[in-house]
Amino acid sequence: MYPPPRSHRPLLMGRHGAVATNHPVATQAGLDTLRAGGNAMDAAIAVSLTLGVVEPHMSGLGGDGFFHLCGARGEASCINATGAAPAAATPERYEAAGGIPVQGSLSISTPGLLAGLTLLHARHGTLPWARLVAPAEAAAREGFATTHAYRHFAGDNLGRLRPDPVSTARLLDDGAPPALGALVVQPELAATLALIAREGAEGFYRGVLATRITSGIAAAGGLVTSADLAACTAEEMPPLRIPYRGFELRQTPPNSTGFTFLQILRILERFDLATLGRDSAALIHLMVEAKKRAFLDRERHGSDPRAAAIPLDRLLSADHAAAHAAAIDLHRAAELPLRPMAESDTTYFCILDAAGNGVSAIQSLNSAFGSGVTAGDTGILMNNRMAYWHLDPGHPNRLRPGQRVRHTMNAPVVLRDGRIWAMFGTPGADNQVQVNAQILVALADFGLDPQQAVEAPRWTSSQPGQAANYPHGGDSVLTLEAGLAGAAPELEALGHRVRVVPPLEGPCSVAAIRLLENGVRMAASDPRRDGWAGAY
Repeated sequence: MYPPPRSHRPLLMGRHGAVATNHPVATQAGLDTLRAGGNAMDAAIAVSLTLGVVEPHMSGLGGDGFFHLCGARGEASCINATGAAPAAATPERYEAAGGIPVQGSLSISTPGLLAGLTLLHARHGTLPWARLVAPAEAAAREGFATTHAYRHFAGDNLGRLRPDPVSTARLLDDGAPPALGALVVQPELAATLALIAREGAEGFYRGVLATRITSGIAAAGGLVTSADLAACTAEEMPPLRIPYRGFELRQTPPNSTGFTFLQILRILERFDLATLGRDSAALIHLMVEAKKRAFLDRERHGSDPRAAAIPLDRLLSADHAAAHAAAIDLHRAAELPLRPMAESDTTYFCILDAAGNGVSAIQSLNSAFGSGVTAGDTGILMNNRMAYWHLDPGHPNRLRPGQRVRHTMNAPVVLRDGRIWAMFGTPGADNQVQVNAQILVALADFGLDPQQAVEAPRWTSSQPGQAANYPHGGDSVLTLEAGLAGAAPELEALGHRVRVVPPLEGPCSVAAIRLLENGVRMAASDPRRDGWAGAY
């Protein structure tokens, strides 16, 4: 395919290691860890903690995550680092209050990220724990330089941060977004990280630090107690798997909705996508319709598997995919609202080490800057993950105290002939699985390199009742970046309500790595935020 699609950033390549994250400081922490002799899992811990400092609007110790591991010989596991709803967070409490807030103290859920990182280190790490915490502690103590993306998110969320004096003091400048290049210094968070370097997660969940965290949340009016923190544990489990055109696609299992991504690809495999043409209206229409049908199943079944059985064998079966595919009208857009019983911000990264071990990881506070509440004097900005729950009786994701909410977070890995072929992912709430599907199709069906795939113009589809946060609204709009505008008239003729946005103004921020047969690692980053990749 010549000339190839142009990418504006270089494709980073090396033979020993690759790191792709949503911030240059975090990417450097990962590369430094690999060069120091650490494996991909060590680097993932360093990257995760550093991202929580330099992207406080996206993730951190007050949030959650998923870590999808793949060994050089195809060994696989997923670490679920998501916390549960507090014991006091009953549906009746929120119904009486008129619903679930999307910010403030009552939106805070128990954070699971550090429990997951601790399990990751205990089972797969090689370098000392304190060595892996050090880059994050230094970034908090010395400060990070304000970027355009940080200013954008801070400006859009002043109403979330200003009610909390600590959040305002550390993350804003006199109540406004810091100037470009201004240093954001977080001394309280640095001290907390130094304590975690010495004590690990034990102090965070059951020690003096736990008492300080819950005291700060209680002072703000939140529900997370010391008992909630003490009960928080991470879980290691096998990934979900399906075949796709000679590849094996793996995904994070529920309470992640990685199964929705797999369903989309299972449906699409029944069509010859290459003959439709890359960026064509026919291809976009087909992918949007597959996405709509997969989201129906997400709404019927997505929940915490500890609370409700999820028929994954049936949902991911060839017969089920065939039924969905047969129901797609190639000449007309379907109206498939999600019954209202079911833009958040997150960060994704991936790492491949010299031995061929890979980590595909995603972590989040939910919305930008989470709840906006900093837990007392700890410097920890807390999530607003309670907003993901539903209150409708009978909904599979109805709020259950002590259970984990359904997450949009997912972290794919693609294998070929038993070893890693690609890893990629993105933040973006409900947009995640549909953008990830576009990346997979670009790589596997159209042969793009990862940087081309990451920069390619993208679409996102919304359905009524789809929105991740309470009250779970949504419309019937298909958003196209300007590079796809040529397909808009035909898509409108098919019945889609189309909105066109400027180039690179669509949602999500993808990071990706490809491993070639000769051992070359290709690393790609998205210019839509502060993404940066490195390889050596």
